[in-house]
Amino acid sequence: MSENTPDPRELCQADRSVLLCIDVQGKLFEMVHESDALRVHVAKMMRLAALFEVPVVLTEQYPGGLGATVPELLEIYDSLAVEKRRFEKSSFGCCGEPGFDALLRGVAGERGEIVVVGMETHVCVQQTVLELLRGGWRVVVVADAVSGRVPAYHELALARFRQCGAVITCYESVAFEWARTKEHACFKQMSAIVKE
Repeated sequence: MSENTPDPRELCQADRSVLLCIDVQGKLFEMVHESDALRVHVAKMMRLAALFEVPVVLTEQYPGGLGATVPELLEIYDSLAVEKRRFEKSSFGCCGEPGFDALLRGVAGERGEIVVVGMETHVCVQQTVLELLRGGWRVVVVADAVSGRVPAYHELALARFRQCGAVITCYESVAFEWARTKEHACFKQMSAIVKE
């Protein structure tokens, strides 16, 4: 492993994380595999980000045609008391949209870990993950908080992420890694969110 390659054995740390929520929107949301589970897990990730003071970036792909972010998730986003940005794009990969890199770096500051949720795994999420990895970020993909229309394509994308050096995990693992110990001030609230 080279000096510049993120170590996949490292645990997620709240003070170096940014949550990136990609395109969980209207018409397309209704068509993705296990959309209810996706909505629940993305909602929990946003609430956990708020709890652990992790900044949140929410993107929307051509909302004029696809519709806005799912109302429940947009309501949670709007209520967040952490640093947050909402970004509209037409490029599938977030980093392909002018202004996104500057926005992300502005939100991240010294943070170097991007925790990714959203849809679709094999299109917008995939292009974003690969672009972020190329840009030197440590990328953590929350497998139970990403989805697409075709389960086989979702699995192919996760396999490609592994090949390219992203960390693949689940939302509960991120939560427990952000807390690290039951003595953490947020542990009880975190535990309550996980158990819902």
